[in-house]
Amino acid sequence: MEAHQHSPDSSSEECTVLEAPPGKNSCLQHAGNVAELYCSACECALCEDCHPEHDDHPKVALSQALDQHRSCLQDRLEAVQNRLPPISDALSFVKEILQQLTNLRASIEEDIESSFEDLHKQLDVRKSVLLMELEVTCGLKQKVLQAQIDSLSRGEGDITALCSQMEETLAGEACVASLQVEQELGERLSGLVHHDFPCQPEENDQLDLVMETDGLRKSIHNLGTIVTTSAVASQSEAMGAGLQQCIVGHPASVTIVTRDKSGGACKSGNAILSAEVFTPDGSIVDGEIVDHKNGTYDFVYMVPKEGNFSLALRLYDQHIKGSPFKLTVSRAMEVEVEVSPSTTTATNSAANATPSTGSSDGAKRRGKSPGQKKKGSKRASSALGTPRRKTQNPIEDDLIFRIGTKGRNKGEFTNLQGVAASSNGKILIADSNNQCVQIFSTEGEFKSRFGVRGRSPGQLQRPTGVAVHPSGDIIIADYDNKWVSIFSSEGKFKAKLGSGRLMGPKGVSVDQNGHVIVVDNKACTVFIFQLTGKLISKFGSRGNGDKQFAGPHFAAVNKNNEIIVTDFHNHSVKVFTPEGELVLKFGSNGEGNGQFNAPTGVAVDVNGNIIVADWGNSRIQVFDGSGSFLSYINTSADPLYGPQGLALTSDGHVVVADSGNHCFKVYRYLQ
Repeated sequence: MEAHQHSPDSSSEECTVLEAPPGKNSCLQHAGNVAELYCSACECALCEDCHPEHDDHPKVALSQALDQHRSCLQDRLEAVQNRLPPISDALSFVKEILQQLTNLRASIEEDIESSFEDLHKQLDVRKSVLLMELEVTCGLKQKVLQAQIDSLSRGEGDITALCSQMEETLAGEACVASLQVEQELGERLSGLVHHDFPCQPEENDQLDLVMETDGLRKSIHNLGTIVTTSAVASQSEAMGAGLQQCIVGHPASVTIVTRDKSGGACKSGNAILSAEVFTPDGSIVDGEIVDHKNGTYDFVYMVPKEGNFSLALRLYDQHIKGSPFKLTVSRAMEVEVEVSPSTTTATNSAANATPSTGSSDGAKRRGKSPGQKKKGSKRASSALGTPRRKTQNPIEDDLIFRIGTKGRNKGEFTNLQGVAASSNGKILIADSNNQCVQIFSTEGEFKSRFGVRGRSPGQLQRPTGVAVHPSGDIIIADYDNKWVSIFSSEGKFKAKLGSGRLMGPKGVSVDQNGHVIVVDNKACTVFIFQLTGKLISKFGSRGNGDKQFAGPHFAAVNKNNEIIVTDFHNHSVKVFTPEGELVLKFGSNGEGNGQFNAPTGVAVDVNGNIIVADWGNSRIQVFDGSGSFLSYINTSADPLYGPQGLALTSDGHVVVADSGNHCFKVYRYLQ
C-alpha cells in the first residue's frame, strides 16, 4: 500500500502548510518568516534567518526598498508614456506622407493616362491624315491615267471602225458612185494618221510610304521618367564654411549631402530642398540651390547686413541634421573710403558669380539693403506722377498705401512674391510661404484668400506667380509642385497644366490670345500653353546668350503680343516674339540708370512703357518701349527691400510685392 499518498481532501499538516497563502512580506527562503530588510547587493528581501548569509552586504529597510523600487518603476512608466506623443505625431506624419504619396501616385497615373491618351489621339489623327493623303494622291494619279485610257480607247475604236469600213469599200468595184464616199474615208484616215494620241504614260505608278519610326520608337521607349529619391532629412547633412559665417555682400556656400534611412549616400538628384537665412523677427534672405544631380546640392546665398542669423536647411519640409544653424554675418574690413566705379563693378561681378542653375524653392539672392548704398554710386532722381516727370521730392514719395506685416493671418504675409491686378479692381498676391493667394481691392481692403498646403491637385506648395485670365480664372505658378494651377475667381480649383514639363515655374502671365505664359525659373525656359493645358510653344535655355536665361523670373505681354522677360542673373530684360525670336534686350549689372542687380517683376503700361522691379537695388525703374531709361518710381520715403512681383492696377497705379518688408505697396503712376 502507498501509505504516504494523500487524497485531494487530505487535512494533514504538510498539505495545510503548502496550501496556506503566504503573507505579503513573507521570506521566500524561510517559510513563515517575515522579511523586514532588503539586501541591495543581492536585490532580495531578508528575514532574521537570512542575516548570516548577507552579513557583510549593504541592507536597507524593506519598506524603503519597496518605495524606491516603485518610484523607479513609476519613472520608467512615465518615460515610456512620454514616448507616446512623439510616436503618435510620427505616426500621423508618416500616414500623411503615405497619403500624399498615394495621392501623388493617383495624380501621376492620371497624367500618364492623359498623356498617352493624347498621344493615341495624335497618332489616330496622323493615321487619318496619312490615309486621306494616300486616297487623295492615289485618286489624282488614277484620274490622270483613267483619262488617258479613255482617250486611247476612243482612238483605238475610231481607227478599227474606220479601217473596217475602208476595207469593205476597197473590196467593192471602183466606180463614180463610190468616189465621194472613198474621198471622205480617205480624209478621215489621213486625220487619224496625223492625230496626236497620248501614247506615252501621263502619270506614274509610284506610291511609297516613308515611316521613320526608329527615332520615334526610341523616343517612345524613353518617354516619361518617374523621378524620386530615397533621401530623408534625419540622415542628410550639410558642410562648408557658410554654415557658421559669411561676409556682408559676398556669396557664401553650403554643400548638402542627401542620405537614405540607413545613412547611405543618395546618388541621384531632384530632392525637394529649401533653405532660408533669417533672424528672430522674420525671413531676411533666401538663396540659390544648385542640384548636381548626384545626391549633393550647393546652397549659395548672400546677406546684405551684419548680425547673428539662423540658417535653416530643410528636405521635404523637415530640418536636416543640425538645422537650423547659427550664422554670424560680419564685414570683411571696416574701412570708410570712397568706392570707385571700378571697385563697384568688381563687387557686382563677384556677386554675379553665384551659380545660375535655379533654386529648388523659387528663392533668390537678395542684394544690398536700401540703407546700405555704396559711396560713389549716385542714384538718379526719382519721378513723381507720370514716368516722364523728373522732379525729385526728398520728403514725400509716390506711395499711396502699404498693406501687410509678417504673419500667417489675413492681410499678413511670409515671402510674398507674385502680384496681379484684375480688370474689375482686384489685387492678387501670391503669399509664397503661407501657401495661399490673398485678394484685396485697389483701395487695399482685404476681400478673401484661398489655398491649402500640399502636393495634390488643388493644393499649393510655394506659389510664386499669379495672373488673371480674361475669363476671370486665376492662374497660379506652383513652384515646388512643378505645375500651374487654374482656379475660378472664387478660388475653386479647376485644372492644372504643365505637369511633367515644368521644373520650377516662377512667373505667369496671359497674352492677347488668352494663352498662358509660364516662366520656368529652373529650366530657364518660357512655355506658352492654352488654358486647356495644350503646349503651344516654348523657347529659351540656360546660358548667357541673347536667347538664353539665367534664372528668369517674371513676364509681361505688350500690345504687340510680345513677351517681356526679366533675366535675373543676367541682369537684363529681354523682349521676344511669341515664336521666341529676340526683339530687344536692355540692361546690365550695376546701380546706374538703366542698370540692374537682378531684375524681378515687370509690367507694361498703356503707352508701352516697361516698368521693372530692380530686386538687388531695391527700386523700380521705368523704360520706354525701346528699352531707354525714363525714370524711377519714387520710393525714397518708405524704401523697398527686395521688391518682386509688379503689376498695374485698373486705375493706373503700380502695385509691388515688397518681399523683404512683408507687405505690398501701391504707388501713383499714371495720373
